[in-house]
Amino acid sequence: MYGDLVTSVDRPATAPHPDAEAPAHAHAEPHRHAEPHGLAEPSGPAGPSGPAEPYGHPGPVAWPVGVAYQPVEPDRFTRLVLRLHARAPRWAVPLAALACVGLGMTYALISDPTRSDPDARPTCLLKLTTGLDCPGCGGTRALWFVLHGDLPAAARHHFLFVFALPFLAWLFVAWAGNRAFGWRLPEPRFSPKVLGGFLAAWAVFSVVRNLPWAPFPSLYV
Repeated sequence: MYGDLVTSVDRPATAPHPDAEAPAHAHAEPHRHAEPHGLAEPSGPAGPSGPAEPYGHPGPVAWPVGVAYQPVEPDRFTRLVLRLHARAPRWAVPLAALACVGLGMTYALISDPTRSDPDARPTCLLKLTTGLDCPGCGGTRALWFVLHGDLPAAARHHFLFVFALPFLAWLFVAWAGNRAFGWRLPEPRFSPKVLGGFLAAWAVFSVVRNLPWAPFPSLYV
């Protein structure tokens, strides 16, 4: 009874007879998605990284294998500066900046720019050739008056320098204290709009101090 029950899994598959008629769906064309006439998207050339990709959809880029880029070796002077910077103590850079500021103040005190001739060296090239005040003209004299405690005379020679001097001094103290001693002093933060406004005011000041009409000649130094 049970021997007569043979499933399709147990029975081996037999080849179809050559004269047998094939089913209708065997001769049918494989189903293809119909494209509207003239709207078929062309494909780009086949590349080594894969099959052809449609235009506008590039395939993966094959990076060159085994290409190593050698880093640029610094010259001797750069290596010397890097070694000195690595071995220098924390207070070395603020001390060097303070020394530069001290040299500028010493030069202003010794040279006494308030009594020197207009063409005395070093002089402003723009003022020497055109007679006009440049944006920095009067800064050294303003510093000399500041060091002597005469703020009105300093502002007369360069008002914007006197105005910016307290901010510059506080920025330097905050930076140097943090760099040398680890002080966490509050640092003023200036937005790009504030810096742009200051530069615009400096440009206007540089122009109006050269105008020949009153009261602008009082700003000419």
